[in-house]
Amino acid sequence: MPLYKKFLDGVPEYLARYYWWAYLWRWGIWFFDHQPVINAILFGQYERLLKHTLAQVDTRPEARLLQLTCVYGKLTPSLLSGTGNEIHLCDIATGQLQLARHKTQHDAGRCHLARMNAESLGYRDNAFDQVIVFFLFHEMPAEARRKTYAEIARVVRPGGSVLITEYAATPQRHWLYRLAPFRWLLGRLEPFLPGFWCEDVSAGLSVAIKENGKTLIGEPGVEYCFAGFYRIMRYSV
Repeated sequence: MPLYKKFLDGVPEYLARYYWWAYLWRWGIWFFDHQPVINAILFGQYERLLKHTLAQVDTRPEARLLQLTCVYGKLTPSLLSGTGNEIHLCDIATGQLQLARHKTQHDAGRCHLARMNAESLGYRDNAFDQVIVFFLFHEMPAEARRKTYAEIARVVRPGGSVLITEYAATPQRHWLYRLAPFRWLLGRLEPFLPGFWCEDVSAGLSVAIKENGKTLIGEPGVEYCFAGFYRIMRYSV
């Protein structure tokens, strides 16, 4: 039996097959949640990406925020400390939720955890003022991304926003991308990234928003980081 099948336990097959070592294996969870490791994976850009993401968070009183899947690092504790509002956090991996609870136990009353697949959320329509997605889409196959766009569009309310921090579009001029060995290695470690690089996130989200009877207002606010290798996008609904 392939090793990854030991980690299925209700998670999507692609997650177990390609990322068991990073998100499902307990020693992987322990290893990757160290700040130097996270920063190295993001080529020293973690603090800058976090800062720019937090600057776009909806801090209005009583705004309902959804962080779509757990992430390594201090995003969730920073969201709690940067706003007096409650944070709803969902993930399909129990190990990730346990880690998130450990990191937010000082303010557990405001951090509501739920085990859910981002492709099929259990929240009601128009439940949130802002949906926050931090480096998730590039780890999903195209069909999973499409379903997740649809769920985001369903649960975000009119007058709300969607905040996405991710890789930018294919960085053909970036020195890292131009290094063929690195490009090959990144494609091996992140098998869905090449497809995501070519995907129009705004178009995919816009279609999903329209299918839910809503519209995006104007152009998204976009900030680039690391010479255009990463981007922070904020969409108003």
